[in-house]
Amino acid sequence: MPVSTVMLLASIGVLSLFCQWLAWRVRMPAILFLLAGGIAAGPVLGFLAPEAVFGDLLFPVISLAVAIILFEGSLTLRYDEIRGHGKMVRNLVPVGSIVTCIIGTLSAKWVLDVSWPVALLFGAISIVTGPTVIAPLLRSVRPDAKLANILRWEGIIIDPVGALLAVLVFEGIVSWGQGNVFEHSLYIFGKTLLVGFLIGAVAGYLNGLVLRKHLIPQYLHNAGTLTFMLGVYAISNEMAHESGLLTVTIMGIWMANMKQVPIESILEFKESLSVLLISALFIILAARVEFSAIADLGWGLVVVLAILMLVARPLSIFLSAIGTTLNWREKLFLSWIAPRGIVAAAVSALFAFQLQKLGYEGATTLVPLIFMLIIATVTLQSLTARPLARVLRVAEPAEFGFLILGANPVARMIAQALNKHEVPVMLADTNWENVRQARMDNLPTYFGNPVSEHASTHLDLTGIGNLLVISPYKHMNSLATYHFLDWFGTTSVFTLADGDQDQKARHQTAEKIQMTRGLFDGVSYAKLASLASQGYSVKSTQLSEEFSFEHFREKYQNQALVLFVFDDKDRISPVRDMDALKPEKGWSLISLVPPQPPKERKEKEKEADETAEKE
Repeated sequence: MPVSTVMLLASIGVLSLFCQWLAWRVRMPAILFLLAGGIAAGPVLGFLAPEAVFGDLLFPVISLAVAIILFEGSLTLRYDEIRGHGKMVRNLVPVGSIVTCIIGTLSAKWVLDVSWPVALLFGAISIVTGPTVIAPLLRSVRPDAKLANILRWEGIIIDPVGALLAVLVFEGIVSWGQGNVFEHSLYIFGKTLLVGFLIGAVAGYLNGLVLRKHLIPQYLHNAGTLTFMLGVYAISNEMAHESGLLTVTIMGIWMANMKQVPIESILEFKESLSVLLISALFIILAARVEFSAIADLGWGLVVVLAILMLVARPLSIFLSAIGTTLNWREKLFLSWIAPRGIVAAAVSALFAFQLQKLGYEGATTLVPLIFMLIIATVTLQSLTARPLARVLRVAEPAEFGFLILGANPVARMIAQALNKHEVPVMLADTNWENVRQARMDNLPTYFGNPVSEHASTHLDLTGIGNLLVISPYKHMNSLATYHFLDWFGTTSVFTLADGDQDQKARHQTAEKIQMTRGLFDGVSYAKLASLASQGYSVKSTQLSEEFSFEHFREKYQNQALVLFVFDDKDRISPVRDMDALKPEKGWSLISLVPPQPPKERKEKEKEADETAEKE
């Protein structure tokens, strides 16, 4: 029985959601399951034939989707962040890109005997790793902070840069093919670059200006930016053939580096859009893969993949590491980790189709080449990276640090106390003033929603395996608790009491969240904030035979609130129940204490009275 178009479109959505859920459960990059799902639905089962479903709209839809992906990726490319992440990252982007592009091009040409245009395009696209595949791998492997930051920022930066290089190479190929003489080809290529850079810069500036001056209402920021970007993409393509992708990339980079442009909401908006768009796009692209095209490449495909993984990547790392402090173990680990991602697959499918239309020989080999590169790198490196990190002794030790939801005064006091004990902390808040104050206190911060897609890429959780919810935002508290219960486990998520004990049953919080409640002897956030406003401060106390826990309680007359305890092996535990607390000598306490111990205050008041009587 034939399946309706509506049913096929709905099936793409359901399948993409299932693949995303499965990736989340097993902590692996979603791209692997999306590719497998698309191949199963397409060439294996014959259920999904994208050309039959979309017809002539297939590649216009893909090109618009690629434009959105490149625009969103370029919005994260800030120059100050590139400069702030070490010499290795600064070297790796240009050096690694050039080395990988050259080796990828030559291997495809000499081993597979494809045409020079296809080989050049393969070399350019093969440099892109991307944060969507790096971030899940890092969360699973947990390398030390230095290596994690190098890989994370390489992925963030190389995503738009690699896509830009691929666009430029493609424009060069097309312009050369359209010109009868060298000068004419150069003219077309120059026109493409001029249109792309000029319109992209102007569009980025104008859109940033509109957002900065609030010339459109807040609720139109996201939709307006997206619509304007698509319009600019179409206009650019009309002015210079296939210049639109370059235009939207430049537009995003320009907006990302303008001052006081509120792009955070746009980045947050793109998360839901990109999950849906990218998931559907991958299933559609994977459904078009033909096993016969892969088989035609033969053993040459294996050789090309081996050259890229075992020659190009190590050479890129060791050349980029010249002048850095990386040791040989760290270089070897970085040499193995370079999974290719979403941009590579989407751009390869789009450019292969364009080259086919222009009559380039062997253009059909580009898609299976890139897809097999993605599958090989993601699969092999996801399965072997963790054992390799242990063998090379570059894995992070046990994750005993704390992600603190909230950067308010109470959270900052607690984070500073933990910092003094060398406990890793990261404060996350959506309130900019709180984040600004925390940064002034030299505390690591994340500005935004810690459960967002943006956070999954940019939030550095190296060394962190616990969540402390110290925030007044009940809705976000619940979302973060659910998210990190699955991430850190039920014994590593700690939340404060709600404070609304008399609410009706239908308003009661879910049992899963209730299990995390009761942090710090059951106090609420309002109570903690009240104590902080009264002058309470966070203090560390070392217990000994001369000063036991009983002495501590007597000193503060039970007005101190113990927040954390360090045992004699320096293991830290948040306190839930003060009455059940029995610390021993050699332990340390982190407590919220009154401005002056009641016993000392009474003694001073008594001394003052006696002095007054004598006078």
